[in-house]
Amino acid sequence: MAIVQSTSQISPAMERVYHQSNLLGEWKGSWTASGQAVSFKVVNIRGAAATVEYTHNGRTERGIGQVNGSTIDFGSVTLGTKNGKNAVLLFSAGGGKATAMLEKQAPPAEQSNLTGSWAGYSGENGMSASFRVLSVTGKEAQVSVTANGVTRQGTGIVYKNVIMFGQTQISTDDGKTGKVIYQVGNKSYMVPVDKLPKTA
Repeated sequence: MAIVQSTSQISPAMERVYHQSNLLGEWKGSWTASGQAVSFKVVNIRGAAATVEYTHNGRTERGIGQVNGSTIDFGSVTLGTKNGKNAVLLFSAGGGKATAMLEKQAPPAEQSNLTGSWAGYSGENGMSASFRVLSVTGKEAQVSVTANGVTRQGTGIVYKNVIMFGQTQISTDDGKTGKVIYQVGNKSYMVPVDKLPKTA
């Protein structure tokens, strides 16, 4: 596989994050020649390693794939995407080659109501909180949290309608209002939050 030098002005780290977010998620499609269904799920990415699930011929292989820019190599297959919506899956083993066209699947509905910007203030404890959920993919969410004036970004863990990130968590029942709980030292603070309207 050829390595192409990028001429863009994006830092290599930012470019890597951009490619990785494009790769994350569940991809479904079919082999071009046989028409058989195939899917490739990118559960998470940590540096150059991706946790993946590759389903073909009715069986699923799980393991760690190798991330290289906008592609992931896993055993005899390589997944590549340019736009984060459509992908090509290439199979090559023992002289046999096959190609599949895949589309990224929409995230499950119950998680998407966490996506967005949340903000609130508690008159009880005088604390404010802002919690941005940039994306939810499976059991992980990309978040940016400002609590007590300190902003932190990273990957949170999703469990049903709750996202946990470090010493902070957000939960919502209706996708409109929620609560942020965060810990400072050995004290916990609860701040009621509202989802902010989307800006164009």
